Amino acid sequence: MPLLRLLFKLIPWILIILAGIFFWRIFGSFFNKDEKEKVPEVVVNFNTVLTSVEDMGRMELVRYNFKDVVEYEKTVSRFIPNSKLVLIVSGEAVGCVDFAKITQADIQFQGDTLVQVALPAPEICYYKVDHSKSKVFSKENTYFQDAELVEEGYKYAEQNVKKAALNSGILRQTTENAEKILKPMLEEITGRRVVLVPQRRIQNLQLPPKR
Repeated sequence: MPLLRLLFKLIPWILIILAGIFFWRIFGSFFNKDEKEKVPEVVVNFNTVLTSVEDMGRMELVRYNFKDVVEYEKTVSRFIPNSKLVLIVSGEAVGCVDFAKITQADIQFQGDTLVQVALPAPEICYYKVDHSKSKVFSKENTYFQDAELVEEGYKYAEQNVKKAALNSGILRQTTENAEKILKPMLEEITGRRVVLVPQRRIQNLQLPPKR
Protein backbone atom coordinates (compact mmCIF):
# COMPACT_ATOMS: atom_id res chain seq x y z
CA MET A 1 0.00 0.00 0.00
CA PRO A 2 2.71 2.58 0.81
CA LEU A 3 4.30 1.84 -2.59
CA LEU A 4 0.97 2.29 -4.35
CA ARG A 5 0.41 5.61 -2.63
CA LEU A 6 3.87 6.79 -3.61
CA LEU A 7 3.18 5.82 -7.21
CA PHE A 8 -0.04 7.83 -7.26
CA LYS A 9 1.83 10.82 -5.82
CA LEU A 10 4.51 10.60 -8.54
CA ILE A 11 2.09 10.22 -11.46
CA PRO A 12 1.27 13.97 -11.65
CA TRP A 13 4.97 14.87 -11.68
CA ILE A 14 5.69 12.29 -14.34
CA LEU A 15 2.87 13.69 -16.48
CA ILE A 16 4.20 17.22 -16.00
CA ILE A 17 7.71 16.18 -17.03
CA LEU A 18 6.41 14.32 -20.12
CA ALA A 19 4.23 17.29 -21.07
CA GLY A 20 7.22 19.59 -20.71
CA ILE A 21 9.33 17.41 -23.00
CA PHE A 22 6.49 17.27 -25.55
CA PHE A 23 5.96 21.01 -25.65
CA TRP A 24 9.69 21.69 -25.77
CA ARG A 25 10.08 19.51 -28.84
CA ILE A 26 7.23 21.31 -30.57
CA PHE A 27 7.93 24.91 -29.61
CA GLY A 28 11.62 24.77 -28.79
CA SER A 29 12.58 25.34 -32.44
CA PHE A 30 10.46 28.48 -32.44
CA PHE A 31 12.47 30.01 -29.62
CA ASN A 32 15.74 29.06 -31.32
CA LYS A 33 14.59 30.25 -34.73
CA ASP A 34 16.85 33.31 -34.79
CA GLU A 35 19.91 31.25 -34.00
CA LYS A 36 19.15 28.66 -36.70
CA GLU A 37 18.44 31.23 -39.39
CA LYS A 38 21.45 33.32 -38.55
CA VAL A 39 23.82 33.12 -41.51
CA PRO A 40 27.54 33.36 -40.75
CA GLU A 41 28.81 36.76 -41.82
CA VAL A 42 31.36 36.67 -44.63
CA VAL A 43 33.65 39.66 -45.04
CA VAL A 44 35.50 40.04 -48.33
CA ASN A 45 38.19 42.66 -48.61
CA PHE A 46 39.38 43.67 -52.07
CA ASN A 47 41.14 46.58 -53.65
CA THR A 48 40.83 46.59 -57.44
CA VAL A 49 42.81 49.31 -59.16
CA LEU A 50 41.80 50.49 -62.62
CA THR A 51 45.07 51.09 -64.41
CA SER A 52 43.85 52.08 -67.86
CA VAL A 53 40.80 52.40 -70.06
CA GLU A 54 41.32 51.86 -73.76
CA ASP A 55 38.74 52.55 -76.45
CA MET A 56 38.63 49.66 -78.88
CA GLY A 57 37.68 51.26 -82.20
CA ARG A 58 39.18 48.73 -84.59
CA MET A 59 36.99 46.20 -86.31
CA GLU A 60 38.83 43.12 -87.54
CA LEU A 61 37.54 42.15 -90.97
CA VAL A 62 39.96 39.56 -92.35
CA ARG A 63 42.68 37.22 -91.07
CA TYR A 64 45.44 35.72 -93.20
CA ASN A 65 47.31 32.65 -91.95
CA PHE A 66 50.75 31.79 -93.33
CA LYS A 67 53.04 28.80 -93.27
CA ASP A 68 56.56 29.26 -94.61
CA VAL A 69 60.12 27.99 -94.51
CA VAL A 70 62.44 30.90 -93.75
CA GLU A 71 66.19 30.79 -94.29
CA TYR A 72 68.09 33.32 -92.23
CA GLU A 73 71.77 33.88 -92.93
CA LYS A 74 74.02 36.23 -91.00
CA THR A 75 77.49 37.33 -92.03
CA VAL A 76 79.91 36.95 -89.15
CA SER A 77 83.31 37.51 -90.72
CA ARG A 78 84.97 37.04 -94.07
CA PHE A 79 87.30 34.57 -92.44
CA ILE A 80 84.64 32.16 -91.12
CA PRO A 81 81.47 30.70 -92.61
CA ASN A 82 78.19 32.58 -92.18
CA SER A 83 75.66 31.58 -89.55
CA LYS A 84 72.55 29.97 -90.99
CA LEU A 85 69.10 29.13 -89.62
CA VAL A 86 66.17 27.41 -91.25
CA LEU A 87 62.83 28.11 -89.54
CA ILE A 88 59.45 26.53 -90.17
CA VAL A 89 57.17 29.45 -89.40
CA SER A 90 53.43 29.83 -88.83
CA GLY A 91 52.12 33.37 -88.70
CA GLU A 92 49.04 35.49 -89.08
CA ALA A 93 48.08 39.01 -90.13
CA VAL A 94 44.76 40.74 -89.45
CA GLY A 95 43.22 43.52 -91.52
CA CYS A 96 40.90 46.04 -89.90
CA VAL A 97 39.24 49.44 -90.11
CA ASP A 98 39.80 51.89 -87.26
CA PHE A 99 36.44 53.50 -86.44
CA ALA A 100 38.11 55.83 -83.96
CA LYS A 101 39.28 57.83 -87.00
CA ILE A 102 35.72 58.54 -88.18
CA THR A 103 34.53 62.09 -87.42
CA GLN A 104 31.11 63.66 -87.60
CA ALA A 105 32.05 65.20 -90.96
CA ASP A 106 32.54 61.69 -92.36
CA ILE A 107 28.82 60.89 -91.96
CA GLN A 108 26.44 62.77 -94.23
CA PHE A 109 22.69 62.29 -94.44
CA GLN A 110 21.31 63.12 -97.87
CA GLY A 111 17.54 63.38 -97.91
CA ASP A 112 15.46 60.86 -96.02
CA THR A 113 16.71 57.71 -97.70
CA LEU A 114 20.48 57.93 -98.03
CA VAL A 115 23.48 58.17 -95.72
CA GLN A 116 27.09 58.35 -96.87
CA VAL A 117 29.89 57.14 -94.60
CA ALA A 118 33.54 57.84 -95.29
CA LEU A 119 35.64 54.99 -93.93
CA PRO A 120 39.30 55.27 -92.91
CA ALA A 121 41.82 53.46 -95.05
CA PRO A 122 42.15 49.74 -94.26
CA GLU A 123 45.21 48.77 -92.27
CA ILE A 124 46.97 45.79 -90.79
CA CYS A 125 45.93 45.66 -87.15
CA TYR A 126 48.74 43.33 -86.24
CA TYR A 127 50.97 40.63 -87.62
CA LYS A 128 52.88 38.03 -85.66
CA VAL A 129 54.62 34.69 -85.63
CA ASP A 130 52.82 31.92 -83.78
CA HIS A 131 55.73 30.46 -81.81
CA SER A 132 53.64 27.53 -80.59
CA LYS A 133 53.37 26.32 -84.21
CA SER A 134 56.85 27.38 -85.37
CA LYS A 135 60.19 25.67 -84.85
CA VAL A 136 63.86 25.77 -85.74
CA PHE A 137 64.49 23.17 -88.43
CA SER A 138 68.27 23.46 -88.63
CA LYS A 139 71.25 25.54 -87.46
CA GLU A 140 74.71 25.93 -88.90
CA ASN A 141 77.77 27.78 -87.59
CA THR A 142 75.98 29.48 -84.71
CA TYR A 143 79.23 29.94 -82.75
CA PHE A 144 77.48 29.59 -79.37
CA GLN A 145 74.99 32.34 -80.23
CA ASP A 146 71.99 30.10 -80.78
CA ALA A 147 69.47 32.09 -78.74
CA GLU A 148 70.45 35.42 -80.30
CA LEU A 149 70.33 34.05 -83.84
CA VAL A 150 66.96 32.36 -83.27
CA GLU A 151 65.50 35.62 -81.96
CA GLU A 152 66.83 37.52 -84.98
CA GLY A 153 65.51 34.81 -87.29
CA TYR A 154 61.99 35.06 -85.86
CA LYS A 155 62.01 38.86 -86.13
CA TYR A 156 63.00 38.51 -89.77
CA ALA A 157 60.23 35.94 -90.27
CA GLU A 158 57.71 38.29 -88.64
CA GLN A 159 58.51 41.02 -91.16
CA ASN A 160 58.05 38.43 -93.89
CA VAL A 161 54.53 37.77 -92.56
CA LYS A 162 53.67 41.45 -92.98
CA LYS A 163 55.14 41.59 -96.50
CA ALA A 164 53.35 38.40 -97.50
CA ALA A 165 50.04 39.77 -96.23
CA LEU A 166 50.44 43.01 -98.18
CA ASN A 167 51.49 41.14 -101.32
CA SER A 168 48.49 38.84 -100.95
CA GLY A 169 46.08 41.80 -101.00
CA ILE A 170 45.01 41.91 -97.37
CA LEU A 171 44.12 45.62 -97.58
CA ARG A 172 41.95 45.11 -100.65
CA GLN A 173 40.23 42.17 -98.97
CA THR A 174 39.65 44.28 -95.85
CA THR A 175 37.90 46.94 -97.94
CA GLU A 176 35.73 44.33 -99.67
CA ASN A 177 34.77 42.74 -96.36
CA ALA A 178 33.90 46.16 -94.93
CA GLU A 179 31.44 46.59 -97.79
CA LYS A 180 29.95 43.14 -97.22
CA ILE A 181 29.73 43.31 -93.44
CA LEU A 182 29.28 46.98 -92.53
CA LYS A 183 26.86 48.12 -95.21
CA PRO A 184 24.01 45.73 -94.28
CA MET A 185 24.65 46.40 -90.60
CA LEU A 186 24.46 50.19 -90.99
CA GLU A 187 21.40 49.96 -93.25
CA GLU A 188 19.65 47.91 -90.59
CA ILE A 189 20.51 50.47 -87.91
CA THR A 190 19.67 53.64 -89.88
CA GLY A 191 16.84 52.35 -92.02
CA ARG A 192 18.45 54.08 -95.02
CA ARG A 193 20.51 53.10 -98.01
CA VAL A 194 24.18 53.32 -97.03
CA VAL A 195 27.05 54.21 -99.35
CA LEU A 196 30.59 53.58 -98.11
CA VAL A 197 33.38 55.70 -99.60
CA PRO A 198 37.02 56.28 -98.64
CA GLN A 199 37.72 59.24 -96.38
CA ARG A 200 38.36 62.57 -98.17
CA ARG A 201 36.12 61.44 -100.99
CA ILE A 202 32.72 62.53 -99.67
CA GLN A 203 30.58 63.57 -102.60
CA ASN A 204 27.02 64.65 -103.22
CA LEU A 205 25.14 61.73 -104.69
CA GLN A 206 22.18 62.29 -106.94
CA LEU A 207 19.06 61.03 -105.22
CA PRO A 208 16.37 59.40 -107.33
CA PRO A 209 13.34 61.66 -107.85
CA LYS A 210 10.47 61.13 -105.46
CA ARG A 211 7.37 59.61 -106.95
